[in-house]
Amino acid sequence: MVASMAASPLRPLLLLLLAALACHAADASWSGSPFRHGHGRGRGLGVNYGRVADDIPAPRRSVQLLRAAGAGSVKIYDANPAVLRALAGTGMAVSIMVPNQIIPDLAASYAAADRWVAANLLPYLPRTRVKYLLVGNEVLSDGSIAASTWTRIVPAMENLHRSLRARRVSRVKLGTTLAMDALVTGAFPRPPSAAAFRPDIAEQVMRPLLRFLEGTNSYYFVDAYTYFVWAGSNGTVPLDYALLQPATRARYVDPGTGLTYTNLLDEMLDAVGAAMSKLGHGGVRIAIAETGWPNGGDYDQIGANVRNAALYNRNLAARMARNPGTPARPGARMPVFVFSLYNENLKPGPGTERHWGLYYANGTAVYPVDLTGRRPLWAYPPLPAPENDTPYKGPIWCVLAAHASRKLNETAVGDALTYACGQGNGTCDAIQPGGECFQPNTGAAHASYAFNSYWQQFRKTGATCYFNNLAEQTIKDPSHGSCKFSSSLG
Repeated sequence: MVASMAASPLRPLLLLLLAALACHAADASWSGSPFRHGHGRGRGLGVNYGRVADDIPAPRRSVQLLRAAGAGSVKIYDANPAVLRALAGTGMAVSIMVPNQIIPDLAASYAAADRWVAANLLPYLPRTRVKYLLVGNEVLSDGSIAASTWTRIVPAMENLHRSLRARRVSRVKLGTTLAMDALVTGAFPRPPSAAAFRPDIAEQVMRPLLRFLEGTNSYYFVDAYTYFVWAGSNGTVPLDYALLQPATRARYVDPGTGLTYTNLLDEMLDAVGAAMSKLGHGGVRIAIAETGWPNGGDYDQIGANVRNAALYNRNLAARMARNPGTPARPGARMPVFVFSLYNENLKPGPGTERHWGLYYANGTAVYPVDLTGRRPLWAYPPLPAPENDTPYKGPIWCVLAAHASRKLNETAVGDALTYACGQGNGTCDAIQPGGECFQPNTGAAHASYAFNSYWQQFRKTGATCYFNNLAEQTIKDPSHGSCKFSSSLG
């Protein structure tokens, strides 16, 4: 009786201890690599393997990292021989992109299309398992090539298709990647059932494109980023809804169809489907050519952090592993490619452009994720707390980046300085001889002033703090003595 009384209060403690050990064991089973599972052929999400960087691992190492992440396929933005050779024998499905600038030539000449196939595809088959040939990247988002290229997309695809058949290559399907701005309402078409293609492309481009895709049983490849919708929605879209969080209570009911949506990505995909249906081709399958969430960015870019990036891609993998389809297309299977393999340091534009990677340039994981979706969400280690899920309200400056200052390329800095000083109205008056910011008279000091002065003048019209990877934002006031740097609130 004494023993029984003594054991009774210990039983709950023992149960808690066993539960803790079980959780530890479950987490440890995934700890051999941040990307433990997913080595099987075709099992995980695809990954976009961009290379706009000067510091990323070589192709063979990159393939190892793809496989470690559980990637089932990969999409590359050209037909790089070293990359295609590195993918040989892996069994990984590969998508190759045809550059935008050669589309008119391929459309005008079957011989040119056949030569492209012979030079860029045939040498790697069948050891490299090429599955999709994507003709152009977001071509319809570039108005400067509307006259030269938009209506040439389908003729180029037809010539490439003819070449593939003539050479008895039957397993490679053709497509093209399109951004959400192909729709009248862009990336946030609410309600989804009301979406339609832009009138400038609907009849001339989209109808023949959809007819081709339907006739060849291919996919409509869309770049769908919930991040940009959420970041620009001014609170209309809850963060958890954009992150595909399974426990979110957010719901949206389409008044046109009565369908209920539990995440933003489904809304975007069904909007594309609705637009296709309005042209009589609602049966064309949809693939996601790019999606993801930035793991970092500038101070004035909300929600770009490691926590949100990890949650989005983990939720996406788990969701697609269940093959849920969308409310309008339940159970529909679709290829999905996450953007991107690496943080690419040479991509121009705002800071988020350089922070979409699963890996840093040194090959270490930005965060653990299993692209097969088999790792339970609870089995991941804790993520860092987000610091920018609400807008930054303080002053921001644009200065010479620390990495550029440590290893100063005087020619590059001089060119950027000349550009900044030549664009604005009095941009660089203060760094002229006798000016209040002339001292210290160094290229680095003058560049910081010029970068900031230019950016403060033009940021509201789209200027970014980049300057060919020489500049970065700071929240530490770079003013010194009588030299005052102008600032703006985030």
